[in-house]
Amino acid sequence: MSIQTIEDTTVKAFPAKPAEVIAFTAKARRRFDPIVIAGKLASALVPPAIVIALMLIVWQIACSSPTASLPPPSQVWNEAYDLIAHPFFNNGPQDIGLAWRVLISLQRVAIGFGLAAIVGVALGALVGQSIWAMRGLDPVFQILRTVPPLAWLPLSLAAFRDSSPSALFVIFITSIWPIIINTAVGVRNIPEDYRNVSRILRLNQFEFFVKIMVPAAAPYIFTGLRIGIGLSWLAIVAAEMLTGGVGIGFFIWDAWNSSRLPDIIVALAYIGVTGFCLDRLVAAVGAFVTRGTTAK
Repeated sequence: MSIQTIEDTTVKAFPAKPAEVIAFTAKARRRFDPIVIAGKLASALVPPAIVIALMLIVWQIACSSPTASLPPPSQVWNEAYDLIAHPFFNNGPQDIGLAWRVLISLQRVAIGFGLAAIVGVALGALVGQSIWAMRGLDPVFQILRTVPPLAWLPLSLAAFRDSSPSALFVIFITSIWPIIINTAVGVRNIPEDYRNVSRILRLNQFEFFVKIMVPAAAPYIFTGLRIGIGLSWLAIVAAEMLTGGVGIGFFIWDAWNSSRLPDIIVALAYIGVTGFCLDRLVAAVGAFVTRGTTAK
């Protein structure tokens, strides 16, 4: 059979289908369609925007009477406009914008939470490998994790005799417990087949920790980290109210002493948005590391 005959037979056996090629190309292009992207953004942003708008309307109506104890949104906008529109102003050591105050608080959170993450993952991995350690220490961890952040502050001030390390200790001791507990649970739930593979490969303890234990327990670890970062942000705001400084927590306490309720409301909005961003950041890192197996 000649080459031409083979080509003709191939063409007849597998005829071209232009419609399918065009449809496939259209589908491929549709993935980058700006209209589709705009629709997804609208579906993600419009519902929260509607809820926030309704809340502002209800708030405005409820607090517009002369006897209301809280200011309405219109008054907050008028009296705290500089804090809202100019978050990065700097007029002196104690006269700075809320964005700078949030960044100062975030520096403390980064140090305290970073230490809690390192110690919590390491200690949780050790506890999770022993069923007796898990049974003995889990009740202690459960009790300590329920202690409010401010309850640790007097002890930390007595121990360190300085506000800065005391605030870091409060962050550390408040956020470490969910990291330890979730890491220990994750290590306990590692399949036995993984442990058998490590024995076959003759991995030492460090290699087993890095190559098998951490990847297998990563969904649990990042769940604990998400809880811990939220507790860290709560702890630093509470600690700064009493230890002073220029953080966002001290700003709220100072505004309360000066009867500046609109400033407090704006600061609360900053705190909420920052906490939301921190949670999403840890969730994004966890989804990347665990390939989407962590809870969103």
